[in-house]
Amino acid sequence: MSTEPPLHVQRLAFAGVALVVFWFALQWFAPVLAPFAAAGVIAYALDPVVTRLGRLGVPRGLAALALILTIFAAILLFALLLYPMLRLQIGLLIARSPHYATLVQGWAREVLTNLQDEFGSDVVNDKLRDLASGQAGSMLSIVLSTITSLIGGGFAIFNLLSLIVVTPVVGFYLLRDWKRMTGMIDSWLPRRYVGSIRAQAAEIDRILSAWVRGQALCCLFLAAYYAMGLTVVGLDLGLIVGLSAGILSFIPYVGSILGGATALGLAMAQFPDWRGVALVGSVLFVGQILEGYVIYPRILGDRVELPAIWVIFALLAGGAAFGFLGVMLAVPVAATIGVLCRFWLRRYLASPLYLDPSAEA
Repeated sequence: MSTEPPLHVQRLAFAGVALVVFWFALQWFAPVLAPFAAAGVIAYALDPVVTRLGRLGVPRGLAALALILTIFAAILLFALLLYPMLRLQIGLLIARSPHYATLVQGWAREVLTNLQDEFGSDVVNDKLRDLASGQAGSMLSIVLSTITSLIGGGFAIFNLLSLIVVTPVVGFYLLRDWKRMTGMIDSWLPRRYVGSIRAQAAEIDRILSAWVRGQALCCLFLAAYYAMGLTVVGLDLGLIVGLSAGILSFIPYVGSILGGATALGLAMAQFPDWRGVALVGSVLFVGQILEGYVIYPRILGDRVELPAIWVIFALLAGGAAFGFLGVMLAVPVAATIGVLCRFWLRRYLASPLYLDPSAEA
């Protein structure tokens, strides 16, 4: 008599062990996995281009090398061209941080004084007003000093160098061997469920490819527009604010809200009249129109079945669990979970557990 556990128990045990091993591996190796995850995203995004070049007779290794070199040469050239302006604006931000802290402190004091006049000293007394206004300026100074220390910190520079050096090498090998690796993984699938697994993998690939490639193009367009627009209207830190707003737009609403609030706050601190603030506001308003009615509908359309709330939660949860690596893995994991949840929901709605057996009979 066989003592082996039933097949479904073996499957559950195997899935549980695999998930536990995967979780602990991410926990232990998260600090060094960021270049590999970035290389995986690049290889995934560029695989269709390499496949098309292969159909034209270009060897896959040569096509992968040419694409990787072209992408990173363009990134380095872009960084070298922007570096002097970014360095100038970062220095300007550091020099003006005490002035901004003073402005925030004065604004907080004025708001609390108005509240004190309206509700009386019993609700807002002088000590609370002085404390809140002083802490507002101190908090801004701490935030600005933290940002500048992170930009120039040794660990940040090490991570940047590892991304620059390791990511192109790993990306080339992944892109060159992509078809072989996916074919090998496909050969490991259980033959009984290979059709269902392939169908769900194709659905995940459809949603994820639309999001990754479409979102990358949207971020580039928005970063270029905001950086140029805010710089043209004369905002001192327009380049940094515009690039940050465009890059952060892959997080729904976050890039627009943070970029808009920062740009308007800096404009009110810089321009003596409301004309400059209105120009900055017009740039932001036109950007929202382009984002909502031109860029996203034309590039992404209705192919992405990732709700904005789900994407925000996934990014925050991934960042809290695994830092920068978790942010990069958040959307692929969210897309996978979404497809699997819809698959199992369809199975449930067609099962006797949901249907009424008497009505079905």
